Amino acid sequence: MMTRKDALGLRNVAIVGPYSSGKTTLLESLLYVTQAITRKGKIEDGNTVGDGTPEARDRAMTAELNAACTEYGGIRFTFLDCPGSIELQQETMNALVGVDAAVVVCEADPSRALSLSPLFHFLDQWEIPHLIWINKMDRAAAPFREVLDALKTVSSRPIVPQHYPIRQGHELVGFIDLISEQAYHYHAGAAADPVPMPEALRNEEHAARAEMLEVLSEFDDHLLEELLEDIDPPQDEILQDLKQDLGADLIVPVLFGVAIADYGVRPLLDALVREAPETAITAENRGLIEEDSPAIAQVLKTYYTPQGGKLSLVRVWQGSLNDGDTLNGDRMGGIYRLMGLQQHSLNSASAGEIVAIARLESAKTGDTLTTDTGADLSALPTAERFDPVYALAVVPENRSDEVKLTAALSKLLEEDPSLRWEQHGDTHEVILWGQGDVHLHIALDRLRRKYNLPMSTHMPRIPYKETIRKARKDVHGRYKHQTGGHGQFGDIYLDIQPLDRGAGFAFQESIVGGVVPRQYIPSVEAGVREYLSQGPLGYPVVDVAVTLTNGSYHSVDSSDQAFKQAARLAMQTGMPDCEPVLLEPVDAVEISVPNTFTSNVLKLVSGRRGQILGYEAKAEWQGWDVVSAHIPESEVQTLILELRSLTMGVGTFRWTYDHLDPVPDKLRDRILAVSDG
Repeated sequence: MMTRKDALGLRNVAIVGPYSSGKTTLLESLLYVTQAITRKGKIEDGNTVGDGTPEARDRAMTAELNAACTEYGGIRFTFLDCPGSIELQQETMNALVGVDAAVVVCEADPSRALSLSPLFHFLDQWEIPHLIWINKMDRAAAPFREVLDALKTVSSRPIVPQHYPIRQGHELVGFIDLISEQAYHYHAGAAADPVPMPEALRNEEHAARAEMLEVLSEFDDHLLEELLEDIDPPQDEILQDLKQDLGADLIVPVLFGVAIADYGVRPLLDALVREAPETAITAENRGLIEEDSPAIAQVLKTYYTPQGGKLSLVRVWQGSLNDGDTLNGDRMGGIYRLMGLQQHSLNSASAGEIVAIARLESAKTGDTLTTDTGADLSALPTAERFDPVYALAVVPENRSDEVKLTAALSKLLEEDPSLRWEQHGDTHEVILWGQGDVHLHIALDRLRRKYNLPMSTHMPRIPYKETIRKARKDVHGRYKHQTGGHGQFGDIYLDIQPLDRGAGFAFQESIVGGVVPRQYIPSVEAGVREYLSQGPLGYPVVDVAVTLTNGSYHSVDSSDQAFKQAARLAMQTGMPDCEPVLLEPVDAVEISVPNTFTSNVLKLVSGRRGQILGYEAKAEWQGWDVVSAHIPESEVQTLILELRSLTMGVGTFRWTYDHLDPVPDKLRDRILAVSDG
């Protein structure tokens, strides 16, 4: 069993950040610099360790979580390369729950800092230690100070630069370590060389270092005393403060480099070795102990592989696992360390490790697992599940595939819990829900490739309803049919009247003298209900009351079926004269956006026939607003596409069905013309 001392040799680090920031390229560089691979792959060549799936390579983007292991400085690192697309953030959040620290990769572009806001909020909410690594510094168009200032606006924790860039003209040639005040020049394929401090940068470096120390002194009274007495603190004290403050998620250190050239990658690794918390510390923060206890693990990601079946990527929080052990009633089919798509078999896994376990058939992403089947185990916290915001109706291209669609969708949802699917009760369509168009098309690609289920898609049909404005009395319905035996006879009179919105359907009878026998009255109601499934406009009818008032019968020829048909005939006669009204579903929507975009969102809502109910500051989200509105469901269908376009990708919303409203006349005519066609 791994002891606390042994566990100091492990670190689990997530690589996170916006789409196109260079996370997968950084992972490739980390593996190359640490000699885990002998040759670096390139995104454009489709040969990187991460992004090995067809869905990722077709799009040149991370489409699902990638794990890779390496060693550096006496530490075995497991890096989790997380998707950057805002549509795939559920996968990222699920993975972050299991790491010791995160490296937030971003570009040296102040205008893109806002895209980090949801990620920073999650990291701070979970108190996950994280540092920033600014990539593509060779392309920086803005001064370093402007980049830092932009990052400060989206981080609730103080930003603490540890390095300062050295440039020759516009070219990045090295950096100054603000801890040691040593300058370095980059070299391709090798560690940076120490060089004398550039005199032209001495004042800037001194100011940046003073700012770093000032932030650290907010959490260290001894350091504050030294600064007040103009004592230059020793490097060991600064490093200890950085480690302590990062581990407590009090500060966010900042480093930088150029991943594609390996610049700044070794200093990043050095910082992770020195400052990132050990796995035992992370476990203690979650209320767990690593040694001398039953094994506890948590599923961070579920994969279905073409050859090996189901794989569960787990963080072992406590105890140790041996191949063949049983977790939550499932016997393990193997333990593996992942290197992208490659699997390296292990006999065991110790506390602190992130490994893949085969054939845990009942385990789902987020589940807490244990070898102690008799334990009364509390589930470990999991990332909040995102609400769906975009949908497509899906139909198998081959009708014969319908029978296997449900099983394939269930596996798809195990791999990606941010997906949903439903068989819609009104439209009878199979609807796949997700976080956006890219998200759903990745899922559809997996259906085609993994399960041989090519699908055709269309926007889901809106479940329109209809009602009436006007009452109609004494509507006659008579069904008489004579054959060579008993005939069919049913004769009724109905009153039809509208009800208040949301009242539903009501059926009553006021029969006197037995003109319609009691045993036939339920058949009259059944006929009315059958008709209301498709009213005069072609949609289900709601908020209508029907009263059976009179009628007649034949002692031989009357039957349940005859009175049912008579009711349908009466409804067909009366309903068109009751001024049918087309109704559309209206959703209650709460839109969350940075307040710099609130005015644009108000215009967006109005432009989509929405009724603005108000807006207010979003709780626990500094600089964000929540706009509340009622918006027709037909306008909500593509709302997320325009909302993200307006808000640099970070805006989102929650919705619930609220009520039905009449469709405006011009729109109604278009809808009915399409349905008639």
